[in-house]
Amino acid sequence: MRRFDTRVQLLKYRVLREVSRYALSGKLARAGLEIPETIINGTEPTMRCCVYKERAIVGQRIGLAMGGDRMDPNIVEVLDIACDECPVGGYTITEACRGCIAHRCETVCKFGAITFDKMQKGHINKDKCVECGRCASQCPYSAIANNKRPCEKACLAGAISMDDNKKARIDHQLCTSCGACVYQCPFGAVMDKSYILDVVDLIQLRQKREFPLVALVAPSLASQFGEPDLGRVVAGIRALGFDQVVETAWGADLVVWEEARELAEENLLISSCCPAFVSYARSRFPELGKHISGMPSPMVAAARKIREDKPDARVVFIGPCTAKKKEMLDQSAGRAVDSVLTFEELQALIDSMDIQMEALAPVSLEGATAFGRGLAKGGGLSLAVRQALKEQGLDGLAVDMVQAEGIEECKKALKAIAGNPKNKTFLEGMACSGGCVGGAGCLTHEARSGRRVDHYSKASQIGTIADSVGSPGSKGDVRMLPSDTLEGAGSKMESRDSESVALKN
Repeated sequence: MRRFDTRVQLLKYRVLREVSRYALSGKLARAGLEIPETIINGTEPTMRCCVYKERAIVGQRIGLAMGGDRMDPNIVEVLDIACDECPVGGYTITEACRGCIAHRCETVCKFGAITFDKMQKGHINKDKCVECGRCASQCPYSAIANNKRPCEKACLAGAISMDDNKKARIDHQLCTSCGACVYQCPFGAVMDKSYILDVVDLIQLRQKREFPLVALVAPSLASQFGEPDLGRVVAGIRALGFDQVVETAWGADLVVWEEARELAEENLLISSCCPAFVSYARSRFPELGKHISGMPSPMVAAARKIREDKPDARVVFIGPCTAKKKEMLDQSAGRAVDSVLTFEELQALIDSMDIQMEALAPVSLEGATAFGRGLAKGGGLSLAVRQALKEQGLDGLAVDMVQAEGIEECKKALKAIAGNPKNKTFLEGMACSGGCVGGAGCLTHEARSGRRVDHYSKASQIGTIADSVGSPGSKGDVRMLPSDTLEGAGSKMESRDSESVALKN
């Protein structure tokens, strides 16, 4: 039994698992014909009007599970046949309208969109309404509702609208690939491309050629698996065919060490750790681009160091973030990682090989500080930068630490600092609420996720960031730490609570 928040995630998992199974068995050419009937069997529909539409939707999902259009760099796509034409009426006056005589809604509307009938009930002329929302803010009865489709509500970057056929449409110039729409669409009509087949190829190629295959795991991994415990999840990743499992939190130690140095020299520094936030900041506040840290994300920083130590290594990042897929394709990053898996895809891949993680001997994940691991949560980056300043003898600097979680908070924070703040300021921006533990690629978003990361952080055996990155006086002098040197240490996590929906395979 696997735990997911919704049945949409279960469907996605089943498609990914079957695609991986077909690839591993050399039957991928038959996947498009056979998987839809495997997943949607029988004659009675369970999700849509008929089994034929259900199978057609699965067919579109198979296409994205197999990587979609490789010439198209966009990560998040709309499955046209699955989009259910959600009500998109915009602002409407509901039955709660009391027909008052104040008519504040009419007064504030500068476009003459609001009129009243003989019963003094209000109506909105859609040809004149510009969706500004002033009327709704003034109604004393809260009688004016804004009917937006769930994906549009979820996309605080404003990248989703409606096309002429009332289907969702994504403006990829505005899309940050955060995946919020993927998680929130109740019909599963929005999906991120998967590169799970690339990882299958690497695993199979590794069996024929001698090169190190390295898994780079995000610290939020600790928030996802209660049973089996974290040590057995690491063992499960090794059982897939990876030679080594390395903490991305080690890359976080590298990044915050250098960002602390940058902050000492700059009046304003914006963190580069979250690719979705950086994408949003660059597109919406281009004037602030010069203040974004020159460091790459922890994923890229760690991958580059791994390649310095092992030039022939192939690196796969595993984490909660769909935006990492877009970052992987970014040529400016130098294709530091070979592929990216979300936690959803990791579970599907492990199950496609019938690996029973519960039966494996636990393998420790030990190679980063508590501060680096803490970047999985909102506020963790600011704490880590303060620690790095302290270790570099710069803790006397007066710094305003600004923390923003979610695009709406990030927008407010960016607006606030756009006028060049007087005090030295560091901005930690995270596109997902709660930080990385709230990423769209998580198996589940439980209330205990943050506490599990805290537990994992406290188990670190490395005391200082300087110890993690090497000699504090020698930039880039980094020691590689294997993940399997301390078997069992710090691997036991809390068991999951009952807040997630338990769904059978």
